[in-house]
Amino acid sequence: MKFISTLIGFVLFVLFFGFALKNTQAVDLHFFLNYELRGPLVLMLLGFFAAGAFLGVLALTPTVFRHRRETHKHKTTIETLQSTAQQGIAQPQPDGVATPQ
Repeated sequence: MKFISTLIGFVLFVLFFGFALKNTQAVDLHFFLNYELRGPLVLMLLGFFAAGAFLGVLALTPTVFRHRRETHKHKTTIETLQSTAQQGIAQPQPDGVATPQ
């Protein structure tokens, strides 16, 4: 399996490298206030791809931290329930559940 993933990585590298070699012509990017940026097309594509990936990771950061916080809360609840079960304390029942007598 490692050989196949290495082979796929090598093929993708060759394809992307060939794409880079075919797209070396200069392009102009026009921004507001008459600001202009000139450079090779492949570097412009790489720059905007990297910026998009960075912004995507930045957008997911609050979700990741929320999931980590919830996981920590659930682990704490599980540890508390396990410690009360080991001490022989009766488990609290949810509202509306009748306990047998």
